Amino acid sequence: MQELQKQDMIDLLYGCAVLGTGGGGNLQEGIAMMQEDFDAGRTLKLLPLDELPDAGYIASPYGCGAPSASSAENTAFADIPKYPGSPAILAFRGLEEFLGEKFCAVSSTELGGQNTAEAMHIACMLDLPLADGDPAGRSVPELIHSTFYLKGKSIAPLAVATQFADVVILKDVADDFRAEALVRSMACVSGDEVSVCDHPMTGKEYREAVIPGAISYALKIGRMLRVSREEASKKDGSKGAAAARRIAAAFDGRFLFSGNVAKLAWECRDGFDYGTILLSGTGAYEGESYRIEFKNENMAAYRNDAVEATVPDLICMLDAEGEPMTNPDFSEGDEMHVFALPAPEVWTTEEGLAIFGPRYFGIDTDYIPFQER
Repeated sequence: MQELQKQDMIDLLYGCAVLGTGGGGNLQEGIAMMQEDFDAGRTLKLLPLDELPDAGYIASPYGCGAPSASSAENTAFADIPKYPGSPAILAFRGLEEFLGEKFCAVSSTELGGQNTAEAMHIACMLDLPLADGDPAGRSVPELIHSTFYLKGKSIAPLAVATQFADVVILKDVADDFRAEALVRSMACVSGDEVSVCDHPMTGKEYREAVIPGAISYALKIGRMLRVSREEASKKDGSKGAAAARRIAAAFDGRFLFSGNVAKLAWECRDGFDYGTILLSGTGAYEGESYRIEFKNENMAAYRNDAVEATVPDLICMLDAEGEPMTNPDFSEGDEMHVFALPAPEVWTTEEGLAIFGPRYFGIDTDYIPFQER
C-alpha cells in the first residue's frame, strides 16, 4: 500500500483534471475540498487491487450534475439552509447504514479534479484506503458510462445527498438509464449538483469490473505536469504548450493544436453542460481553426472542420500556464493547448463503443483512434 502526502495528492488531482477532458468538476474546488485534510496532516493510502479483501465491501462516492461557470447564486434555493459538511459523506454513510455493512475501501467513479477529490476526501476523513482502480479511466457525462455497467454490476442500492442534507436511498432501480434519469432530476432541483454513492460490491467483484491502475496513471500524469511547468518556467514560451507536448509524448498521445478561444457558446440543459469551443490558431497553427464539441466532457475535436479525435479517446486542454481547463470555466481570448490521449482499451470494444462511441452522442462518424487519423 502506498501512502500519498500532500504534494502527491495535489499531483493526483491535477492528473485527474487532465484526464477529465473538460469535465470531472472544477480542480480548484477539488483542492479546496481537500484543504481540511492537508491542514490536518492526513495522508491518503492508495490500495493496489490485489490487496483489496475479497469479501470486504467497497463503494463509489462522487458528485453528479452540471455545475455552472456563473458565480451567481440560484435564488430559488436562497431560503434553504445548506449542510455545513460534505454531502458526499452523507451519501457514503447513508449507504453503509442501509446495507448494514462498513466499507473497507473507497473507489473513485471517474477521474476528474473535483469528483476524484470527493473519493479522496472521504478516504482521508474516514481513514480508509482509496482503491487503485476506476470504472471509467477518465471523466464521463452519464452514469451508464462505466465499466460497472459493461460488466453487469448493479448500480443499486445507491444513496443521493444534496447540499441541503436531503438523503435519498434508491433501493432498487430498473437499470442504469433509469438511475441516470432519477439522479439527474434530483440534481436539477438541488442547484444542479448532488452527491451520490453507488455500486456497493465486494472486493472480488470490484477487481473484475474496473480499470486497474487508473489512479496511479493519473498520479504519473500529474507529476509530469508539475515538473514540466517548473522546468518551462525557466525558459521562454508557454508552460502549457511545453507540458501538453511532454505529456502527449510520454503517454502515447498526440499534440493537436494551439490557439486562442475565439468563441465559447454553451448552455446547461437537462443536467448537462452542452457547448462548442472555437479556437483561432496561433504559432505553427496560425490561420487555422479548431472546434471542440462537449457534453460536460469533450466529445469531438475538428481541425479546419475535419474530425481529428472523438470519444472514447481523451481530448485534453491546458491553458497558457499549464492549468487543466474545464468546461465552461474559461473565456474568449484564453490561450489553449489541445492534446489527445488514448482511451482505456475497454471503451474501444464493440460493447464500449455502443455506449461511449461518437455515434452514441450523435456525432456522425465511426470511432477511429486519433493515431490513425
